[in-house]
Amino acid sequence: MKRQARGGGPITVGASSVKAVEDRVASAGEPAQTPQLRRRLGRADLRAVPEARRALRELLRHWGRPGRSDIAELLTSELVTNALVHTDREAVLTATVGPGGLRVEVRDFVARRPRPRVPNADDGTNGRGLILVQSLADAWGVRSHGVGKAVWFELDAGAV
Repeated sequence: MKRQARGGGPITVGASSVKAVEDRVASAGEPAQTPQLRRRLGRADLRAVPEARRALRELLRHWGRPGRSDIAELLTSELVTNALVHTDREAVLTATVGPGGLRVEVRDFVARRPRPRVPNADDGTNGRGLILVQSLADAWGVRSHGVGKAVWFELDAGAV
């Protein structure tokens, strides 16, 4: 059973890549921090989609059961694409790996909330992004911010 629109806690701002976190921890001799990815996505810059996938792949290289990181990449690219195409504004991608699994959030600066819709066969591939998120994520939702919203999903590392 899928959970939806659960209220999320504050997002911790982390390093721009997992490698940067690992390098800082190794040099400081401290225990590892929660691995996190944070990227600013340029206005309508769809080149950010494959870059987000590559960065997430790096973050998740040792995470979860086989296939889970592929699902995470697919869902992340859907959220990033939606934010850039449907808002014509910048966005911020945050992905955090924690004990409960993975949480990915894409924040944009437009208050209009996305709605899953039943795709029309004539639309080609349009209109399927949120349906994929709804179908494949363990949980997902939309959280309002003072300016804009964040669309998020969670995946459990061990789920099949």
